[in-house]
Amino acid sequence: MEPDVFINLCEALKVYGKLEHSRYLTGQEQVCIFLLTIGHNERNRVVQERFQHSGQTISKYFNRVLKAVCRLGKQVIRPPDFDEVPAEIRHNPRFYPFFKDCVGAIDGTHISARVPASEQIPYRGKHTVTMQNVMCVCSFDMRFTYVLADKYYVVDSGYRNMTGFLSPYRGERYHLNGFRNQRRQPRNKKQMFNYRHSSLRNVIERCFGVLKARFPILRDMPPYSTKTQRYIPIACCTIHNWIRTHSQNDTLFAEWANPDRIIEDDGPSGGGSSSSTHAGSSSQQPIDLDTSQPQLRHMSDVRNQIAGQIWESLGNN
Repeated sequence: MEPDVFINLCEALKVYGKLEHSRYLTGQEQVCIFLLTIGHNERNRVVQERFQHSGQTISKYFNRVLKAVCRLGKQVIRPPDFDEVPAEIRHNPRFYPFFKDCVGAIDGTHISARVPASEQIPYRGKHTVTMQNVMCVCSFDMRFTYVLADKYYVVDSGYRNMTGFLSPYRGERYHLNGFRNQRRQPRNKKQMFNYRHSSLRNVIERCFGVLKARFPILRDMPPYSTKTQRYIPIACCTIHNWIRTHSQNDTLFAEWANPDRIIEDDGPSGGGSSSSTHAGSSSQQPIDLDTSQPQLRHMSDVRNQIAGQIWESLGNN
């Protein structure tokens, strides 16, 4: 991040994260230790050499800043304004007015986890690799949020089409690479809906792309305590949002800005058996979802209405 973004982050951690100078390290030095660790996935021994402090000191201040960043997360991982149509939808004729009530996208992604053999069963993923399943919500300006309200999020087919969640039609092409060439353009209203839906939901995959490119620690987690490993993704999402808000020239966000970028989906759909961490809070309450038949029919009608409007707007009957 740029120097001014870093300095502002340190000030915010002082105000909202309660991070203070110590006898031996300033607040900025503490933050540097933390950022070097998560941004380059450096192990304690390397950081010791860089900052000329003992391993115990490095570990102490890493955990201190981790807690401070998660406190700051309560300020920067916040829901969007539900009273306004997101600018990314309002100013794009591909999405407006069809998705005017959409407030974000939601999905899960796999984060590396290191856990004792006796605790690995809930963390088992593909090929017996241990991981945690991090569930995130993002707005269309590529900021992470976490909230559920009486609007809806675009989700993939791993989720049920129900109140608050607008999923694609099953049995039809969905992912963007399925519409790559002229011969594979949408041929009916369901395929067209899925194509527009996929283009809109793509923002959550691009957010994950930026997140994992910036923080390689998420791909190869060191053997921290289980509790610490659960806080690290939250801290990374917090810094992701901070940079997105305060940096105008961030190269990673520029690289992942294209809404039609084809991305391989490495995350779980609709949850999973691995341990789940919610970005935005360390202790979220369970969400009470209405899966009654009237509500399921309502969201089915919403999807059909949007699909019909998109198809008719293209001159099809």
